[in-house]
Amino acid sequence: MDFGAMARRALRAAKLDVTLFNEVEADSSLNSQALMVVILAAVLSFIGSVLSGAFSSVLGSAMGVSMGFGALLVAAVVSAIWIVIGYYVWSYLTWFIGTRFFGGTADVGELKRAIGFSYAPQWLGVLSFIPCAGAIVGLVVMIWSLVCGIIAIREALDVDTGKAVITALIGWLVIFVISMVIGVVFGVGMAAVGGLPS
Repeated sequence: MDFGAMARRALRAAKLDVTLFNEVEADSSLNSQALMVVILAAVLSFIGSVLSGAFSSVLGSAMGVSMGFGALLVAAVVSAIWIVIGYYVWSYLTWFIGTRFFGGTADVGELKRAIGFSYAPQWLGVLSFIPCAGAIVGLVVMIWSLVCGIIAIREALDVDTGKAVITALIGWLVIFVISMVIGVVFGVGMAAVGGLPS
């Protein structure tokens, strides 16, 4: 795999370059590059989460508060895995919604490639550890990725922007609800892990 070419494509996607999404949609040889963009987003998000947890744990210890680094590590791993799973869920869901309800013309592979590259802004998830600014970075990255996803869906499905927005938002809301359920389920488990003696 040509990592330089992948990084250049990811940068173009992050710049909201419409021609990039048309190129990757049409080129089935870029399946592995699209997946690698998502995996790197997951890995960098994991690193940001672990650093954030480490800083919080150190700060909490200095203040006499036990914060359970083990629980934070579990949360980071689950989050990273969910990013990759969410990519597949969102791709298939948007394909189904876009083709069944809005007359989109893409196949699943075209959508997976385009959506995969729309994860490029999430590489900045590594910066989530920055005190105070980390939450703002996270919000900006979420909105930026959603806009990239809308463009990717619009170009891959060959639908207008309104239909792409509705398709993306329905899929995104489903992913968000699933994420919240996973967070609640693992949150209870992580609370138990955090309560274990070190």
